[in-house]
Amino acid sequence: MSAKFAVLGHGVVGSGVVELFYKNKKSIEKHAGTEMDIKYILDLRDFPDSPYADKFTKNFDVILNDDEVVSVAECMGGVEPAFTFVKACLEKGKSVSTSNKELVAEKGDILLQTAKAHNCNFFFEASVGGAIPIIRPLHRCLAANDITKVAGILNGTTNFILTKMYNDNMPFAEALKLAQELGYAEKDPTADIEGHDACRKICIISSLVFGKHVYPKSVYTKGITEIQLSDVEASDVLGYAIKLIACVSKQDNGKILPSVMPMLVSYDSIMSGVNDVFNAVLVYGDGIDQTMFYGRGAGKLPTASAVMGDVIEAVKHNVTVFSQSWESSADNSFVETIDNFTSRWYFRVPSGSDMGGVEVYNSENGLSYVTTEKLTFTEAKAKAAELNALAYLPVLE
Repeated sequence: MSAKFAVLGHGVVGSGVVELFYKNKKSIEKHAGTEMDIKYILDLRDFPDSPYADKFTKNFDVILNDDEVVSVAECMGGVEPAFTFVKACLEKGKSVSTSNKELVAEKGDILLQTAKAHNCNFFFEASVGGAIPIIRPLHRCLAANDITKVAGILNGTTNFILTKMYNDNMPFAEALKLAQELGYAEKDPTADIEGHDACRKICIISSLVFGKHVYPKSVYTKGITEIQLSDVEASDVLGYAIKLIACVSKQDNGKILPSVMPMLVSYDSIMSGVNDVFNAVLVYGDGIDQTMFYGRGAGKLPTASAVMGDVIEAVKHNVTVFSQSWESSADNSFVETIDNFTSRWYFRVPSGSDMGGVEVYNSENGLSYVTTEKLTFTEAKAKAAELNALAYLPVLE
């Protein structure tokens, strides 16, 4: 018997799912252990020239009420109407696979509970690292570990911009413009360059690893808009690359501390060499020490690949996968405040400031750059005020 599924949204990712499915149909069916086909593609636009024109519908209820549809790939983006559609599908016992990080970060706990109540699955491998398999390894392959920290480059757009600043001495604004021209950045790039995209992804990882829903509003988030070429030059001399790092770590008091901010990454770390639109995730655990996952973090076919992998899983499983889940959280008391984030720090300060014996690099532009011993975020803020610092960034430990 053929397993039928529907695709919600025929934008970049949705069209990629359709393309990839028909391109690799025989191989996909072999992995799924059954014949498969796309029965519907939901979109409000018309695609009369598509080879799959007969599959398009503008009516979600047609999909919802068709018992032949056992699985749904949600590629619409945004919270609504995606949340309403996904929840309705799960309530009908149809498993859902999504690439929608905003949906998972805001509503993942509710959708996971709905899937459990109706003996189906809500899968979201594509929501974090595009083609990089990270969600399934975290709750399956690495399940024997006490995971203490996850840190990653989770946004390809900002990584591309920073790479251009390093390799081509390109100012931020120019690198952003190039990213937009190449299709790596949206017309409105705010979600990428201000860190919101990476924030949603670290929320999903934090929720999965530590078992409670972490909302974006609980995560300190700072983007890369203030990084200047002088910072790039100074960090390079000091032996570091600046990367936008999304990180979550378990604290000694049992709380977790998630954050997104530009950090200095030592050239001794493999993470410093992750360039262009590539993503990387480092997982720290007591059994594995460190494991890194690396690959293309976005794009039509890489993301479609992850969605399709989840659709195959959904077709194979006729029960809920309980390990891929987390609890709702009534408050964020289990999340440590950013004030207690501890690291060594980098300051950009006017030349002539009293550095108190810390490592200093003097540039030709009348500025000094210093790195300090370990300080909390609160102490670093106070130190920045004392030094009249123009910028300050933590060092990834």
